[in-house]
Amino acid sequence: MSTPVDPPLAGVRILDLAEGDFQMVGRYLADLGADVLRVEPPGGSSDRAAGVLSDGVSLTFEIANAGKRFTTADPLDELLAGADIVLLDRRSGFVTGGRLDPSELTDSHPGTVVTLLSDFGAQGSRKDWVSTPGVQFALSTILSRSGLPDRGEPLLPPSFLVAGAVAPQAVWLTLAAHLRARRSGVGELVDFATLDALLHIFDPPMGMQGSGRTGIDPFDVPHGRPDARAIYPIFATADGMVRVCVLSPRQWESMRGWLGDPEELRAPELRSPAGRVAAQGMVFAHYRALLAGLSTQEAVRLGEYHRVPVASIDRLADVLDEPAFRASGSITGLTLPDGRVAAVPSGVYTVDGVRTGITATEATEATENTAPGAPAWLHDRLPASGAQQSGAQPLEGVRVLDLGVIVMGAETGRLLADLGADVIKIESSGFPDGCRQMSPGVRMTKSFAWGHRNKRSIGLDLGTAEGKDIFRRLVAGSDVVLSNFKPGILERLGFGHDTLRAINPGIVVSESSAYGTQGPWSTKMGYGPLVRAAAGLTDLWCYPGDAEGFSDTVTIYPDHVVGRLNASGVLALLLRRARTGRGGVVATAQVDAIFAAMAGRLAAESLGTCTQDAPLQDAPCGLFPAAGDDQWVVVDGHGDDRFAALANAVGHPDWVGDDRFATLSGRLTHTELLEDALRRWTS
Repeated sequence: MSTPVDPPLAGVRILDLAEGDFQMVGRYLADLGADVLRVEPPGGSSDRAAGVLSDGVSLTFEIANAGKRFTTADPLDELLAGADIVLLDRRSGFVTGGRLDPSELTDSHPGTVVTLLSDFGAQGSRKDWVSTPGVQFALSTILSRSGLPDRGEPLLPPSFLVAGAVAPQAVWLTLAAHLRARRSGVGELVDFATLDALLHIFDPPMGMQGSGRTGIDPFDVPHGRPDARAIYPIFATADGMVRVCVLSPRQWESMRGWLGDPEELRAPELRSPAGRVAAQGMVFAHYRALLAGLSTQEAVRLGEYHRVPVASIDRLADVLDEPAFRASGSITGLTLPDGRVAAVPSGVYTVDGVRTGITATEATEATENTAPGAPAWLHDRLPASGAQQSGAQPLEGVRVLDLGVIVMGAETGRLLADLGADVIKIESSGFPDGCRQMSPGVRMTKSFAWGHRNKRSIGLDLGTAEGKDIFRRLVAGSDVVLSNFKPGILERLGFGHDTLRAINPGIVVSESSAYGTQGPWSTKMGYGPLVRAAAGLTDLWCYPGDAEGFSDTVTIYPDHVVGRLNASGVLALLLRRARTGRGGVVATAQVDAIFAAMAGRLAAESLGTCTQDAPLQDAPCGLFPAAGDDQWVVVDGHGDDRFAALANAVGHPDWVGDDRFATLSGRLTHTELLEDALRRWTS
C-alpha cells in the first residue's frame, strides 16, 4: 500500500463487514489512508471464491481488499467499540443471522457512523429483494437507453459498471456522515441502496447532460432507445476504428481545416453539435473519406496535431500494451497468492502528488491470509472538532471556489453545495462552461440549472490583473478550490498549487483530468466518450459480433462517478486539515475510474484467462420481450437453485434447465411478469 506521508484519513478506523460489489467501498477508504479491518467468518469469506476468477483465485477479492487488514475475530464487541465507521452488508450473515441489528448499533455506539449496504434499502416493499447487475440496469432506467433502436432489443451494459458506480456513491455518503459526526459528536445510520445510487450517479435523469446534447431538452428522448451515434461518432480506419468528439466551435473549425475546408462545411449552422447531427450524412461522408485512408495510430496522431479530439476504439489487450498507462501509474502489478503477477489498476487517487493504492513492490500486502485473533486498533478515537448541531449540514461554513467545467466539474461542486457548502462558480465570458451551449433564444438549459443548483456565481477573467487580484482575495477567504482543467492550465494562469498554498496554507485543491497528471497522455484531450474508447469500455459495450453496434454513446460515464470520487477526496482532506491545519491536493483521472470498475477483467486479460463479459450470459437467464411496444424484462436465473425457484414461481417447476420462460414472457406484460412471478422470487 502506497500512501502519502500524512494520509487524509489517518486515524479513521473502519470495520468492514461488506461483501460482493460492496467490497470496494472499504478499498477506496483504505486508499485515502483509513485503517480498514475486514472481518471474515472462520475459514474466510465466500468472496474469496467469487467474482472474476483465475485458476481458483478471485481477482475481484484481491483487488477490492488491497490495503485492508483481516481478522476472524468473534465476538465483535471490542472491534465495534473502537470503530469510527462500520460498513455493514444487509445480506451478510452478521445481519441475516441476527447477530447485528443496524439500528441498535447506532444506539449502542452513538458516535459511530453505520453504513447499511443493500440492493434496495432497508425500507419499502423491495427491502428483501435480491438483485443482480442486469436487474439493476433494468429498474434504474439505464437499460432503456442502452443499445440501438435498429437492433431490435436493448443491450445489457457490462455488469461491472454497477459496482463501479455504487462504491463511489457509498464512500461519498459515508464520509459526509462521518464528517458531520466528527463536528457534532453524533453518528448516524446511512441507509444505502444500490438502486438509489444508480439513479443518482449513472446518467441521472435530472442531472448534467454531456456537452454534445447541450441545448436539447433532457426529457426530449424518443420512445425506445435513442440513436445518439452521431453525437460522438465512430469511423473505420485502415486497420481499426476511432471515435471523433468534435463539440466546441473551435474544435469544429480545426476539424474543417483538417478536412481541407470544403465550401459545403462552412455553413454557420454546422458550428453547433445539433447542426452537424442534422447534416450528418454530408458531414460524416467527409469524415469517412479522410479516416479510411489512415491507420488508427495516424488518425489519433493527426487529430492531436490539428487539435481535434480523436481516440482509438481499443480492446483490453491494447489497453494493457499501452505504455502511457504504466508511465502514469494507472496500471501496476499485483502479486497473487499463487505467485502470479496480474496487471491491475493501482487506484484512483493522487494525494499531494503521491498516487495511493496498489504498487508493484508492495502488492503482496493485499493478499495476506486471514489472520487469527482481533488486532488492537492503532489509535484512540479522535475528538470531535468544533461544535455543531447534529442536524446541521456537514459542510456549513465551508466556502468552495468552483472552476469546474462541463459534467464532472459541475457535479463535484453541486455535491458539496447540496451538503451546505457555499459554492461560488467562477466563469469567464471568453471561455464559458462548455455546457452553456444553448439553442437560440434559450438563456439557460434545464440541465445546466440542475447541475449548478445551490451555487452562487461570478464572472471573472483570470487572464487579467484585476481578475487575478480578485481571485487571490477569494482564495484567502476560502476552504476549497475545484478544477478539472487539463494539467498545467492552473499553473499557466498563475495559480499552481504552490501559489495557492502561499495565499492560504489551509486551502484544499481538487483536480481531475482525462488521463492523470503524469505520463505522456497527461495533456491529451479527453472527454468521457474518448476516455471510454481508449480504456477498452466502448469495445465491451457493443452488440456481440457487430462492428457498428457500439452502444455507449448516449451515456455520461464516468463523469458522475469521478465527481463523487473527488468530492470524497475533498472531505478526506478537510478531515486532515481539522487534525493538522494543513491543506492539500487530491487529483483523479477519468480513465482510472473506468479501470477501477473493470479491474477484475483487466487482471484476467493480463493472465490470459479473460472471457467475454455478458452480465446474463449463463443460461437460463437473459433479456426477454414482453407484450407491448418495446417492452422488455430482465430475468436473471444464474445457477440451478435460482432458476428452479424462478420456474416454480411461475408455476412450471418442470422448466429447470429449460428455456421455455422466454415463450411465456412474450405473452405477458412486463408489469404482470414482475407482479405475478418475480415478486415471489426473492432468494
